[in-house]
Amino acid sequence: MSTPGAFAPSGIITLTTDFGLADPFVGVMKGRILSRFAVARIVDLTHEIPAHQPQVAGFWLARCFEDFPAGTVHVAVVDPGVGTDRAIVCLLARGHALLAPDNGLLEPCRARDPRSEIVELAPAALAALHIHRVSSTFHGRDIFAPVAAELAAGRCPPAALGPRRERLAAVDAAVHSPAPHSAAVLIGSVVTIDRFGNLITDLDAERLKGIAAPRVCIAGRGLPLRRTYGEAHAGELLALVNAFGVLEIAEAHGSAAATLGVKPGTQVTVEEGEEHLLGGANRL
Repeated sequence: MSTPGAFAPSGIITLTTDFGLADPFVGVMKGRILSRFAVARIVDLTHEIPAHQPQVAGFWLARCFEDFPAGTVHVAVVDPGVGTDRAIVCLLARGHALLAPDNGLLEPCRARDPRSEIVELAPAALAALHIHRVSSTFHGRDIFAPVAAELAAGRCPPAALGPRRERLAAVDAAVHSPAPHSAAVLIGSVVTIDRFGNLITDLDAERLKGIAAPRVCIAGRGLPLRRTYGEAHAGELLALVNAFGVLEIAEAHGSAAATLGVKPGTQVTVEEGEEHLLGGANRL
């Protein structure tokens, strides 16, 4: 088995937050990183995670972190418990270091690598890294940014951050591990909605393979499962497996969210259907 000390930093740091870009929070984090590691290569994964929703950050991070070179440090700060006794953890998975509050955010990433390891950030490590002034409301600036810089620069191996742990904090299983209602039915939910109005669900493509002629149901509508958006006519609702390997509900040349009037958390089911019924199912 690998060890946390085997992490080989690439000098790349990604940032995922719910801060948005209207305020200076992201810029200040970058400033703190560059103050310690001037040649860091910083990539904004996204700063538009819905506020206070670590499960959405974890959903996206789990499906994106391996698109970066091994040795990347991924910082995810969606932290409703900032300033409380919640821990900060570093997950070592597939050659990457993922740094986040221990609030369930990293559980989807851990699930991608059964050999992953967890290190909890200890107060002694902060002292050793000369991190002494920590506010109770902006750990992104005061803890995450400097720790990420030291990891990415190779000056602090992950093992030096603190003790090993076996588990992460509990997470809402309904978001990340939708359970089948029966052998022929899957139940999931909408996790997030992209700028096109597409509904991104928590149903992984692998889970669809056991269902013959899948029929996707949401908000009282039955939708066909297509290969791509171009297989539908303008204004037609459809379901497909997107580039991140999860079920998505879309409207060709339109917004499925607006048409269906749904929000994140809306239930989605997949059941066996009859292929000849699917073509007109979304016109009900």
